[in-house]
Amino acid sequence: MQRLSDFFEIRPGVTALIGGGGKTSTMYALAEELRKKGSVIVSTSTHILRPPQYPYLPRLVEKLQIGEVVSTGTVDGTKLSTPEQSFSELIGYADYVLVEADGSRQLPLKAHASHEPVIPPEANTVLVVIGIDGLGKPIKDTAHRPELFAGICGASLDDAVTEMMIRTVLSTYPRCDGIVINKADDAEQLQRAESLAKQFSVPVAITAWQTEHPIIAYRRAEP
Repeated sequence: MQRLSDFFEIRPGVTALIGGGGKTSTMYALAEELRKKGSVIVSTSTHILRPPQYPYLPRLVEKLQIGEVVSTGTVDGTKLSTPEQSFSELIGYADYVLVEADGSRQLPLKAHASHEPVIPPEANTVLVVIGIDGLGKPIKDTAHRPELFAGICGASLDDAVTEMMIRTVLSTYPRCDGIVINKADDAEQLQRAESLAKQFSVPVAITAWQTEHPIIAYRRAEP
């Protein structure tokens, strides 16, 4: 199976992740792949739980070595928020800087308020994450900022999420270079993910991060 970072052609510099549930797992998967060919910083422009598996550095003062992965940001209780150093500065200390640039309260889907997402201007790739487990469920139960989600779709909060709704909301995102459809944890969800993937013209990966085979399929739109 092709590596996620190769499929999305992740280049040195800043990569941002936005959208719904699965961003952190996707970021960690990318970090583990990219450390094989460079050094990696994981951080956020919003808030994330402090990654327990990586050393934490409040400030970077020297360039990391190949294979090193560290986290950085401002400590806020058990979470990290925007780092003291700018992302353009962090690029000087690592080959890859991975940034979780959106919050979704672990819900599968996300509509954005005017101040969201917080994509670093330096980002050369922006990946959107979707939880397929949100499809078919009421908007009020599955979308972060459900009123905004429903308003964009001309729907009510009790309406079940459809493929068209997801596509409509994603069309309002400021940027989308690739999509990760997560939570394809069984045959039914995989079938739904494969159907949804056909709705997009950007590269799509289908994942199930909590299973034995976390990367299931890749799809590129027909030319």
